Amino acid sequence: MAEGHQETLRRWFEAQNREDFDAAIAMVHPEIVFVPPGGQPAYRGATRVRRWMEPDALHGQVIEAQESELGADGTVLMKVRVTARGASSGIELDTVSWCVSRFDEQGRIARFEIFLEHEEDKAREAAGLSERTG
Repeated sequence: MAEGHQETLRRWFEAQNREDFDAAIAMVHPEIVFVPPGGQPAYRGATRVRRWMEPDALHGQVIEAQESELGADGTVLMKVRVTARGASSGIELDTVSWCVSRFDEQGRIARFEIFLEHEEDKAREAAGLSERTG
């Protein structure tokens, strides 16, 4: 089932890309813990995560999975690229980050943690993958 977790994440990103937030939220545990990057406080619960997914600040957001590895206990480490444009400023965003995801018994996303591109080692450790495999 762990391989299915990677597919769940890809479908979650695709739902967000097409702004189908109902479909995206259907893939998360009701008590999901979402940890944004940079030491920001965690969002707890599907309702709060949905509000986070619907930003007014960005247009044309595209989340693209670039590579992934299975970690301890079905945890997934995934490198993603996010592109978007500032709604008011028009500033282009193009960033890479690392995501560590844990799943419940039903295969829903129960914890989602984002690490900045330069924090790959921290992300790998959080996923139970302290050494690079490739």
